[in-house]
Amino acid sequence: MPAPTPTAGSPVRVPGSDEHESMNRGLLYGAATYGIWGLLPLYWRLLDNAGAVEVLAHRFVWTLGIIALLLRVRPRAGWWRELRQRPAALKLLAAAAVIIAVNWYLYIWGVNHERVVETSLGYFISPLITVLVGVVLFRERLRRPQWFALGLAALAVAWLTLDYGQVPWVAVGLALSFAAYGVLKKKAATGAVESLAVEATIILPVVLGYLVWLDLVGRATFIHAGWTTTLLLIAAGPATAIPLLFFAGAVTRIPLTYLGLLQYLTPSVQFALGVFVFAEPMPPERLAGFALIWTALTIFTGENLHHLKTLRRRAPVTP
Repeated sequence: MPAPTPTAGSPVRVPGSDEHESMNRGLLYGAATYGIWGLLPLYWRLLDNAGAVEVLAHRFVWTLGIIALLLRVRPRAGWWRELRQRPAALKLLAAAAVIIAVNWYLYIWGVNHERVVETSLGYFISPLITVLVGVVLFRERLRRPQWFALGLAALAVAWLTLDYGQVPWVAVGLALSFAAYGVLKKKAATGAVESLAVEATIILPVVLGYLVWLDLVGRATFIHAGWTTTLLLIAAGPATAIPLLFFAGAVTRIPLTYLGLLQYLTPSVQFALGVFVFAEPMPPERLAGFALIWTALTIFTGENLHHLKTLRRRAPVTP
């Protein structure tokens, strides 16, 4: 936001400047989140020799390790005692842990089975669901151009579904699970590091049991498939924790309508990777469907920017 022009003798301020600063920080966190997630197919392809469930298990194990380190470096005394006094929040985080496990599995499976473009479709659908959830559950209001953009995007998704000739279950699963995860995190309203610690801890016994079983039956790649694979599995911790921390910081600072807009960054990057890097098929009919989605995104973005500029021009300046 441009700085207000001061008057002689006294400074001026714009009411709500703290809210604007929080909004800007949330937008930055959101952009970082979705940019990193868009590039992750490059990383998961390096682990295609490991099964999706094994990669998923290591994501939880090493993510918890990163979170434990962060809690030790920057401790917040009494956070667990406070959280235990909010049983509803604990239940929400438990549900979020299960939902994000499903989401991670579908994503890894899709990438390693040459469905990167379909995963991009899932994350194109997800913002539509997120925006609608914001309207229904949180009473966020949309203006007419925004409704038009959403309708156009919904038409594009329907077109792409017909083009695939079957229900794109990977895309639909990703969209539904991630929209649900965002709602649960927003309702839990818990600190970024702390909420991730709870989620990973809830899943930890299950994934550790699976990894032990995998090693006993001789199907584990960790250590047994060479140090490159082992180090890549360990690095899944920071690769997972960093964007999730950004996401947790964004979801509590900006409305779900804005979060839904930023989510288009991830599928755009994934789409480019799927077509130009992994050489997945993109017939003209499918490309037309994606073009409709990009048109909807352009309308949505332009209308939001225009609305923000209008609000800033109308903001009163008071001593």
